[in-house]
Amino acid sequence: MIIYNVTTKVTQAINNRWLQWMKEEHIPEIMATGLFHDYRICRLLEQDDSDGPTYATQYFMDTLENYYTYLQEHAPRMRQHAFDLFGDQFVAFRTVMQVV
Repeated sequence: MIIYNVTTKVTQAINNRWLQWMKEEHIPEIMATGLFHDYRICRLLEQDDSDGPTYATQYFMDTLENYYTYLQEHAPRMRQHAFDLFGDQFVAFRTVMQVV
């Protein structure tokens, strides 16, 4: 199993709106690609939240091919949409992991 992990730090100003958007729009849109079979979103604990909370969103898929398909066919548009909505009020980094 492959896990696509997106860790995102958001400002306090957008936290509630961003979290609602993730749950109601963004995650459902990613899941609708059919490339992932499950997901989870977690808030990181024991972090300095003075600038805003940090979240880890994990998307689970069966193959690396699904990940590459997502990157080529969907990721640029979805990343741009997040930037259009929230500008520079968040920072995200991505990792890909394999369950061993």
